[in-house]
Amino acid sequence: MKPLMYAMPYSQKLAEQLASLSGAELGKLEVRRFPDGDSYVRVDVVGTSVEDRDVVIVAPLDRPDDKILPIWFLADNLRDLGAGRIGLVCPYLPYMRQDRRFLNGEALTSNFFARMMSSHFDWMVTVDPHLHRHKSLDAIYTIPSEVVHAAPLIAAWIRTNVEKPIIIGPDEESEQWVASVASQAGAPHLVLKKTRTGDRAVKVEMPDLGEFSSQTPVVVDDIISTAHTMIETVKELKTRGTPPPYCVGVHGIFAGRAHMELKQAGAAVIATCNTVNHPTNQIDISSLLAPAIERLTAATAPAAAALRTGNRPDAAVAK
Repeated sequence: MKPLMYAMPYSQKLAEQLASLSGAELGKLEVRRFPDGDSYVRVDVVGTSVEDRDVVIVAPLDRPDDKILPIWFLADNLRDLGAGRIGLVCPYLPYMRQDRRFLNGEALTSNFFARMMSSHFDWMVTVDPHLHRHKSLDAIYTIPSEVVHAAPLIAAWIRTNVEKPIIIGPDEESEQWVASVASQAGAPHLVLKKTRTGDRAVKVEMPDLGEFSSQTPVVVDDIISTAHTMIETVKELKTRGTPPPYCVGVHGIFAGRAHMELKQAGAAVIATCNTVNHPTNQIDISSLLAPAIERLTAATAPAAAALRTGNRPDAAVAK
């Protein structure tokens, strides 16, 4: 039987693409708020029975706090209605930043969030999570997960849209990822040295461009949030007399006026993957997500059932 797929209200277009590619059936869902702010969640069980069906929920979780409770309610409601395994397609996975206590008493939110998500879902697919001190999602998530990497699609987009590119990474931590994009795009690359002086303040140091100074810079990063790193990079490139740079990100969060400020800094083109809804979406990742969904929905039910009953390893318990 085909899996059922439900799209949260902000992910309908992506869910339609994924359903078409993966052969899933799109179910009807109503999510809204009561006047007092409580969430209302209802699935149509008249036209489509959920009983014993594998279910896929599509929900990018940028700006997550307003979105998390409705998807948890939906998952629990589906399970209460007799659904089988319930998986989450979460192209942008939040709460990866706070992976250690930088100050005494801080909450380890990456661990706590992983524990709560693992208790509601049987598996998860995401795109390029911002892993830093955690080597993999398995370090904190106790459900099967698959990470999709956007580098091949970004490289293909660069090959199609940029003449004579040079790929530029924002910091040393991006070296491996930037090198992969550059290799697949058939372009040279360099990496900046970044010093962060606050949540919204960074300083970048750029090596000599040398023979590549006439090539079109393509600044790539996994997340564009405040965009301050890209803005400083664009400004520095302007002082070097390069062609106007392209700015490419996997996840386009664009907090506050970040998008406008990046354009004003001198970015020629700003392009992102459709992991987060934004006007800059030019790179469609559905062709990579669909096979991952098929692999995880084909996984054996006993393993997922064991996880659902609470037989979970201690890795999800924050220490």
